[in-house]
Amino acid sequence: MAGPVVVAAAVVIEGDRVLLTQRPGGTHLAGAWEFPGGKLEEHESPEAALVRELREELGVESEVGEVLDVTWWRYPTKSVLLLFYRARITGGTIAHLGVADHVWARRDELDGYEFPAADVAVLGKIRALLG
Repeated sequence: MAGPVVVAAAVVIEGDRVLLTQRPGGTHLAGAWEFPGGKLEEHESPEAALVRELREELGVESEVGEVLDVTWWRYPTKSVLLLFYRARITGGTIAHLGVADHVWARRDELDGYEFPAADVAVLGKIRALLG
């Protein structure tokens, strides 16, 4: 197995809701809900990757803040190092350019979504941020 895939993910909180996106069909973990973001390209910082991914997947401009959590997870075919960042949308309107759907979920609604195993550990911190 090759080294881990490094992924930057955005935790975007507005009021009492957090932004979730749904993985499109035909992809690894299709249909699962996650925090928007994606893989780093060669020589790209996690912050730059996150700004690029939010632009490519959702059509929005963003500002990336501090690291919220770091998770390593091994799937059967690959391992992933996930860097979760606080982020905020600074411009544009969310479009589904690289995602199947999006929702703004409240704390009490998070249990109703199927998340990839690698995302589950950060949910406790996100619930705390949502009060």
